[in-house]
Amino acid sequence: MLLLVAALVSFYAANEMVAGAAPFGWPNTLGVAAGLGAMVLPLALRRRLPLTALLACTGGFLASRLLLNSAETATTIIVMSIALYSAAAHGRPPWRGRVGGFCLVAVTAELLREQYLVPGMPSLMLHQVFELLVPVVLFCAMWALGGAIGAGRRRAKELLEQTVELERGRAADAHRAVFDERVRIARELHDVVAHHVSIMGVQAGAARVVIGRDPAKAKEALVSIEGSSRQAVLELHRLLGFLRRDGDAEDLRPLPGLSQLASLAATMSDAQVTVEIRVVGDQRPLAPTVDVSAYRIVQEALTNTLKHSGASHASVYLRYHANELDLEITDDGRASGTSPTGAGGLGLIGMRERAGLHGGELTAGPVAGGGFAVRVTLPTLAGAL
Repeated sequence: MLLLVAALVSFYAANEMVAGAAPFGWPNTLGVAAGLGAMVLPLALRRRLPLTALLACTGGFLASRLLLNSAETATTIIVMSIALYSAAAHGRPPWRGRVGGFCLVAVTAELLREQYLVPGMPSLMLHQVFELLVPVVLFCAMWALGGAIGAGRRRAKELLEQTVELERGRAADAHRAVFDERVRIARELHDVVAHHVSIMGVQAGAARVVIGRDPAKAKEALVSIEGSSRQAVLELHRLLGFLRRDGDAEDLRPLPGLSQLASLAATMSDAQVTVEIRVVGDQRPLAPTVDVSAYRIVQEALTNTLKHSGASHASVYLRYHANELDLEITDDGRASGTSPTGAGGLGLIGMRERAGLHGGELTAGPVAGGGFAVRVTLPTLAGAL
């Protein structure tokens, strides 16, 4: 609205100067006001309908000058500059270039015609060139500025969308990693627990046959144990079947354990990472599930050291306590928070899943002096296995 008022005031001042010169006379005030309104008011739509606003502003500009003999220049140049900038910044290709080019040519042609409109005036070439060159250069500059800013905004929007998509992919990868690790744990639990429960059923059945003392109660108890064990095996198979993916191949290889750490260290040494293994306390057999999980945690930590830290040396410490097992895996590589051993990495997610399976705790992070450390505590009480 302020721009419209300024245009009307500028029109009044401009026409006072040229009203006596032929072919100018004092134009129809209401008609010129309507033409200026048709040129200025479409700027309100310059963001939502930038190309339509530019066409409307151009039409109002041409109508006010060709049909109504408006001599106002200053405000109309500002209006056309804003309309061109908005079209370049917010318009959609390919129409953005076509509409902008058409309007720029039309306005420039009208300004060129006006330089020779008043007869009898001396031909001041420098003045005419200046009066034509200034608005044209301004129009082109505003178009270029709008195009540059619009391209930057579109690029920023694309980058934001890509960032959001990457975050979604990262969350999906983390969820998939948790699921895959749980499936792997479920398979190992199946191989370990189902085996021992089956043995329990066989032993209970044999005891029922050979028992000699209090045969009635013993037989009743053993029959119950035998039936419960067999039912547990069936239920375990049924439950873990839901955790397996369709098409997963059966892995019949023996389950790994801490007894194979020496072989794992030798494999890592072949890959140019020297691994030192130290055992503190009385080494003793562990429950199969704990043994497997401890090995997998060490294996994952060393794999991440090899892939991401650039370390040349790694240490594995096993500390046997009365009711728990402590693991500590350290390296002398880069302590990068973005590596898979970092707080958000997928490798660490799997290790935490394994530690949490047994009620254990896992911490990981950079160590003083450089390097990275993974520390795990696994309970070895019978009730925690």
